[in-house]
Amino acid sequence: MHIEHLSHWSGHLNREMYLNRYGHAGIPVVVFASSGGSHNEYYDFGMIDACASFIEEGRVQFFTLSSVDSESWLATWKNGHDQAEMHRTYERYVIEEAIPFIKHKTGWFDGMMTTGCSMGAYHAVNFFLQHPDVFTKVIALSGVYDARFFVGDYYNDDAIYQNSPVDYIWNQNDGWFIDRYRQAEIVLCTGLGAWEQDGLPSFYKLKEAFDQKQIPAWFAEWGHDVAHDWEWWRKQMPYFLGNLYL
Repeated sequence: MHIEHLSHWSGHLNREMYLNRYGHAGIPVVVFASSGGSHNEYYDFGMIDACASFIEEGRVQFFTLSSVDSESWLATWKNGHDQAEMHRTYERYVIEEAIPFIKHKTGWFDGMMTTGCSMGAYHAVNFFLQHPDVFTKVIALSGVYDARFFVGDYYNDDAIYQNSPVDYIWNQNDGWFIDRYRQAEIVLCTGLGAWEQDGLPSFYKLKEAFDQKQIPAWFAEWGHDVAHDWEWWRKQMPYFLGNLYL
């Protein structure tokens, strides 16, 4: 397997940002880390090995990004607005710096895939919904898609609202976005077992919104034995990859 340990300077974040590449060809899959995770986490917890057949066949190549969640949504000493503004800075890094860097490394200029587990699933869905011209496929495993989970009630703060998928999706009526959502491949999965309860309300709210807006998506519920844990994400990711057009 082709592996590269990469870094590049981010003007938006004013620091060197680290990312790893796993694979030599195929659609780039941009991976967001779970809470407190690093760009090495996806490999360390066996997700790359679980998807190795897809990588070695040249169907996908994974790019695992660094996170700044400890300075944004997990920075509980900040007020909610400042948490959201730090996330917006990270968003500019991803879209204006990391994605062009990946395009340059791969020569891939079509739509990319995004994915993540837990906190990474929130990012994957949020980035897809905000940038469906960049991401045309998403696999989100065990996410919470409501910004209130991070900041509490946010009293109409626009910076938070614009990053709370269960809220802004209801008011997203722009045909440009809706058309791209309908053309995308969208997978959200949750277990019903241990530690999955926090994500269930926003999972069902998103499903309701997608159904109402006639956006095709696969909202997969796995069983009551399926926990919020890497053991299950290692099973889910290759399963869903095998059901996408790659």
